[in-house]
Amino acid sequence: MEFRHLRYFLVLAEELHFGRAAQRLSITQPPLSLNIQQLEASVGAQLFTRNSRGVQLTAAGQAFVPAARALLDQAGLAAREAREVSQGMLGSLQIGFAGTVLYRGLPQILQGFAVDHPKLRLVLRELSSSDQLIDLMHERLDIGFVHTTRVPAGFSQILVSSQPFVACLPADHALAKRKRLSLARLQGEPFAVVSRAVSPDYHERILGLCADAGFSPEIRFELRHWLSVVSIVSQGLGCALVPAALQQAGLPGAVFVPLDVDTPPYETHCLWKTDRDQAALGAFLGAVRAFAQPLQ
Repeated sequence: MEFRHLRYFLVLAEELHFGRAAQRLSITQPPLSLNIQQLEASVGAQLFTRNSRGVQLTAAGQAFVPAARALLDQAGLAAREAREVSQGMLGSLQIGFAGTVLYRGLPQILQGFAVDHPKLRLVLRELSSSDQLIDLMHERLDIGFVHTTRVPAGFSQILVSSQPFVACLPADHALAKRKRLSLARLQGEPFAVVSRAVSPDYHERILGLCADAGFSPEIRFELRHWLSVVSIVSQGLGCALVPAALQQAGLPGAVFVPLDVDTPPYETHCLWKTDRDQAALGAFLGAVRAFAQPLQ
């Protein structure tokens, strides 16, 4: 049994006339008759009666009509879904992200992408950069948004955002109202930092910035998330150096003061395995590139 047989059967069932059915199908009557005979042989039952008065559905033919329609509808749906998957319009993507991307980059990319790809399901998981690299290597993630320059071979990347570090101080701190701040003024202050295990690059960078300013920071809190760092500061328990985008977190009790020297930027990169061949991945990377274009 072929889908062609089902289409021919349903048209003949509607017309109950070989000539009209053949005309609708843009074929001649002999191949139509042959296909109906082949279908009846495949089903093992006579589907039509033919006599001088015309063509009629048998009881078996009447019972077969809804089944034939359902089979054709299911085949059409399967074909449509396959086309949409191949075009990146349907399916799912596993996306990892580090928390600060929520304040610059990821929301804007997701909003624009959802409008153009409403059927594509995005599953997002907040993970450290190091955990994302592991999951990307083992293909548990399709895409990662990371804050690290330690990218293994075999990966491609897009620079999504670049921002300076700023001082984060309790609102009642003596230096909180400064327009710009010398990092050396924070010598002796208790510091909150992201832990080395979670973000080794930026943990070391903060220590390096303090060393360049002439002191070693008194680290009182090592935390897993930048937002936790800001939360500690907002409660008056310490100071910190954080990416500028965290000003958007809106935590009361914390203020952000630019430094009086340029710092190496805090960068977000979108990573994926170069050899991944997936239309949905390509479509999403198009949205990432559109957002990141001003940085190129």
